Amino acid sequence: LLPATRADLLSRLGRTADAVAAYDEAITLATNDTERTFLQTRRARLTRDT
Repeated sequence: LLPATRADLLSRLGRTADAVAAYDEAITLATNDTERTFLQTRRARLTRDT
């Protein structure tokens, strides 16, 4: 949960590159497909908006 929370906070601060890295870590650590899909969607929004 920590990497996902960190990613969200970093994205709110406008630190997109750091947020993407944190989302990547969170995706790697995700334990189920639903969580992984949610995190991938959040990450995609960041890279699409830049």
